[in-house]
Formats: sequence, structure tokens, C-alpha cells
Amino acid sequence: MVDFEQDIKNCIKTLENGNTIVYPTETVWGIGCDATDYNAVDKVFELKQRPREKSMIILLADARDILQYVAAPPPDIIAIVEAFDRPTTVIYNDALNLADNAVNADGSIAIRVTTDPFCKALIKRFRKPIVSTSANISGQPAPTLFEEIAASITKDAGYCVSYRRNQRSSLPPSRIIRIDDEGSIQVIRP
Repeated sequence: MVDFEQDIKNCIKTLENGNTIVYPTETVWGIGCDATDYNAVDKVFELKQRPREKSMIILLADARDILQYVAAPPPDIIAIVEAFDRPTTVIYNDALNLADNAVNADGSIAIRVTTDPFCKALIKRFRKPIVSTSANISGQPAPTLFEEIAASITKDAGYCVSYRRNQRSSLPPSRIIRIDDEGSIQVIRP
């Protein structure tokens, strides 16, 4: 079994080479890539068989990193995000510095600041945001356990993380909200 540290190193090498990873998050198993690499994001769409007009979630390690990827977040966004009591994905207007195909056609982007120790360590060491979309074929249930992931995904991904493959607990997907430039909140998925 590969350990946490070796998984991080293998993921970084895979991401730097423009490829995809399958990895555990604080919610479900995900498919990820460098969120700033157009070709890598395209590989995620292919792996998932997902329509390209559907945008994906971007994971960041720290709330302050939102300021690098959103043009006009509400002034108190860091405090708002740090106060969340469960995994929450926030949709923001006017994405910046991300691959064009990772951003919604309307210019918005869905970002979750991860609380998962593996994801946080990976993003901090990689020094870029990563895509996080459930590791399933589009339209199928999101995998909460590694063995629920379709063989085509694990076979074609650049690297599949070993860490937490034997984890038995199932966690729900993140809550999704939209926060506009003035700080108004709309709940999309409770």
C-alpha cells in the first residue's frame, strides 16, 4: 500500500504532466487535474463522459486563495467561508486565472475550500487549484467508496490514490450556494 506522502508525490507528478488523478475528498471520491491547464481539464470531461457546457468544482487549500481566482468577491468572503460548518461549494461570478473550460459559460466558477487533510496537503504542495468532480460517469451516482468507481475511470486516469481506499464511511456531497458580489447568498443544493 502506498502511503500518504508517496500518494502526494505521485499526484503532483501526474498533475504536472497534465494528467488526471482519482482521489478522496471530504465528500466523495473525485477526479481531478490542474485547474489552470486547459488540456488536463478536457481530459476530465472525457474521462467522466460529461458534457463540456457543465462546469466543474475547483478545490482550494485556503479561503484567502479565493482572491486569486475570483475578480470581485464580497469584502468579507474569507470570514464567510471560514465560518462554514460543513463542506460547502460556493459559486462566484467572474472567475480569474483558471482554464477557460473549467469556467462556466457565464463566467462563474464553483469553488470549495477543502477541509480534507489529503486534499489540503496536495493543493498546498502543488501550488495550484485542482478540479474536483465526482469520480463517476456523468449521470451515475457519485462514488463515496473507492470500489464504486467505474473501472473505465480507474483504468484511464493518470493516477489513483491509495490513501483511504479502504475507508467504509459514506459522506454526502457538499452543499452548494451562490454568493453574489454584494454578499447575498442563494442555496442551490442544501
